[in-house]
Amino acid sequence: MFGNALSGLPFSVYGGVAALDEEAASALEREAKELARRLGVDHLELRNVQRRHADWPLQDLYVTFRKPIAPTEEENMLAIPRKQRAMVRKGIKNGLQAHMDATADRFFALYADNVHRHGTPALPKAYFDKLLRVFGTDCEVLTVCAPDGQPVSSVLSFYFRDEVLPYYAGDAEAARELAANDFKYWELMRRACVRGLKVFDYGRSKLNTGSYAFKKNWGFEPTPLYYEYQLYKAESVPQNNPANAKYRILIATWRRMPIQLANWLGPKIVRNLG
Repeated sequence: MFGNALSGLPFSVYGGVAALDEEAASALEREAKELARRLGVDHLELRNVQRRHADWPLQDLYVTFRKPIAPTEEENMLAIPRKQRAMVRKGIKNGLQAHMDATADRFFALYADNVHRHGTPALPKAYFDKLLRVFGTDCEVLTVCAPDGQPVSSVLSFYFRDEVLPYYAGDAEAARELAANDFKYWELMRRACVRGLKVFDYGRSKLNTGSYAFKKNWGFEPTPLYYEYQLYKAESVPQNNPANAKYRILIATWRRMPIQLANWLGPKIVRNLG
């Protein structure tokens, strides 16, 4: 459905060449291009943080949001713009509680329901279980519960050096009224501050979407991501994302599908959307 591609790295926000010098970087790129030709893929995609090749076709749909974590909880709270800070305080006033989960169970239920409402397939629960096992203490699930104990918002985050990267998230429909999403990210930032971490990486968003506006409202400034392509069989940079008008009918159909069926079928599709 979506063609064949060689991508570094699929299912990841960043994935350009990992090298200490230009000679090594060039050698890796040459080998990637040769591998793409041998595999007969439609295109090669390198998800660079900075532009490397001005003559390579570029996907300019995505930006990332990163910001230093202040040394104290008070400084971090005051760094949030006033309107968004009010939402965080609303979540606190509503009696929301944050918990670190040992499993992905509550996270997955919220995540799968969330992506289903948006009309996109979910990654399988086994994938998140494996992330927790493989990354160990560098991967955590934070779940926010309403005063009655009902989970309403959850995020799976990675820790790398002195950074925290909230990567996958899900919210119940009740989360908006409770300001649970704002409270969730504040609690993650607050705990990262206590741990002495230095950078909060809010992750990738598509330009001019709801998540893009949400992160800007937190005082984060967008930084372009340079996804560079070598095209082989493809005639143009692929647009395998929900913003593509040709997927509107599929998205509308997916939203009406029973969630049990969507969770069974989704992993068979999403593996090609990395």
